[in-house]
Amino acid sequence: MSKEEERTRSDLSLRDIVSIIGKSVREHKKDSLRAPLYVTGEVIIECTIPFITSHLINEMQAGTEMKTIATYGGILFLLAVLSLFCGIRAGVACSVAATGLARNLRHDMFASIQRFSFSNIDRFSTNSLVTRLTTDTQNVQMAYMQLIRSAVRSPLMIVFAAIMAFVSGGPMAILYVIVSLLLGAGLIGIARHVMPIFRRIFRKYDRLNESVEENVSGIRVVKSFVREDYEKEKFKKASGDLFFDFWGAERILAWNQPLMTFAVDVIYASVIILGSKTIVESMGANMQVGQMSALITYGFSMLISLMMLSMIFVIVTMSEESARRICEVLIEEPDLANPQDPVYEVKDGSIDFDNVSFRYNKNADRMALADVDLHIRSGEVIGVIGGTGSSKTTFIQLISRLYDVTEGSVRVGGVDVRDYDMDSLRNQVSVVLQRNVLFSGTIKENLRWGDPNATDEELVHACKLAQADEFIQLFPDKYDTYIEQGGTNVSGGQKQRLCIARALLKKPKILILDDSTSAVDTKTDKLIQQGFRDFIPDTTKIIIAQRTSSVQDADRIIVLDDGRVNAFDTPENLLRNNEIYREIYETQNKASHDERMSNMASEGGDRSE
Repeated sequence: MSKEEERTRSDLSLRDIVSIIGKSVREHKKDSLRAPLYVTGEVIIECTIPFITSHLINEMQAGTEMKTIATYGGILFLLAVLSLFCGIRAGVACSVAATGLARNLRHDMFASIQRFSFSNIDRFSTNSLVTRLTTDTQNVQMAYMQLIRSAVRSPLMIVFAAIMAFVSGGPMAILYVIVSLLLGAGLIGIARHVMPIFRRIFRKYDRLNESVEENVSGIRVVKSFVREDYEKEKFKKASGDLFFDFWGAERILAWNQPLMTFAVDVIYASVIILGSKTIVESMGANMQVGQMSALITYGFSMLISLMMLSMIFVIVTMSEESARRICEVLIEEPDLANPQDPVYEVKDGSIDFDNVSFRYNKNADRMALADVDLHIRSGEVIGVIGGTGSSKTTFIQLISRLYDVTEGSVRVGGVDVRDYDMDSLRNQVSVVLQRNVLFSGTIKENLRWGDPNATDEELVHACKLAQADEFIQLFPDKYDTYIEQGGTNVSGGQKQRLCIARALLKKPKILILDDSTSAVDTKTDKLIQQGFRDFIPDTTKIIIAQRTSSVQDADRIIVLDDGRVNAFDTPENLLRNNEIYREIYETQNKASHDERMSNMASEGGDRSE
């Protein structure tokens, strides 16, 4: 994370975090208010019960009738039922509010991520976003549950118990206040030492998730290179870092229980000794057994509440970092947005790059693309070729406005792409990306990503164009065949052809294939391109390829070199005049190169005659 992003994180105050997270409570506001109200009732009743019990004990000590005992018993039973009712209602309201908040947070974050441009996603790793949607949301849910119930209950219990302790025990209750303050200081000190550790822990979850995600998604590569031991060691290190941090935190938190037990023992010993002495010396005039019993109960309630308050402090501290990370996603503004009055119709598939330069971020040392000036006519078949790192993919991402240019402009259909409604533009610029992705579901469901309303006949037609129908017909369930997550039950070439068919269903003005036929054989590649020429002649086709055979029938070919257009001409002219294209061609076509050059020379001689 950059220093600038760190400053953005630190700019979020606790008030900002509460305000942002609070917006996701929405329909659960009533439950969020009901829970503290029921908790208040529960606390008042619980503090009343020891007071009445003390009077019952005093009555029994003085000798009373069963009628009096039954009356006190009835009152206590009624209070217990009311306390149970309040506790259940508080628990239900608290659970509904907390789980509802978590659901809304996940929904709001997911919706926010869907609006992100590529540059926004670049600022968050996939694993970090997954952690924020899962672990961080769970932490905030638990903290919210504690805040609207336990964080209300504990302070109220301390206050009411202290008041009732003074009512029951008089000056002796000062002992409770002293012990409680000392215990509270100790517990807060423990929590403050734990806070930095927990903040560190949740940042390490990203690295742990990254290790898991990389290993699971790349398990075939791991096994083929026999790197299981290396991956296990990497995971062990990430997991070990978390272990030692948690161990350090728990080692500090382990003082909570002994401190609590010590404080309770001090309270018990002090109250029993001092209370018994007061009762004996005053012959029950200054204090009775019932009062001493109530005093012990109130003291215990105060200390338990103090300990609970310290634990809430730790939980909220843990969740603060999680809440901050969630807020980062919620407040992230998409780098790309629709203009004030967007254009909704793409006239044709013409493409113009007017002195375009582009860098991925303003701190980049060099331009990914520089001084690109070229013009493509609607309906042309354009090849794009170049070495690794020549920015071929970057070039086509600017056409569908996945990124905005740094300098110059890109026009589609004669209109600057920044003036279009982004959905309208992207529906007319269909891209089959280098990394083909199929989703779990049937082949039909995957194809209908291109057009949700496509008929079965249109699906078959698109698949025939993409040379996919032939292998689909071999499946027992044909177009109803279920595709596993990631398309693991089809081959790489089959996956590519399904993705091409899906793109064709959008009936785009521009079709871009980003090295999307690399896994199919040359014959199938030729058939796909011939289908494009015959059935979608008015669609501009841009084919990024590593193989010259995939672009040699193109109308013109763009040769990219280190982010610049080295040449833009017909395949024949490039073969004659462009060193980069000729070198690539010769490397891939050594056997037939001499024959082709000889034929071209002969054709040149015939024309000269």
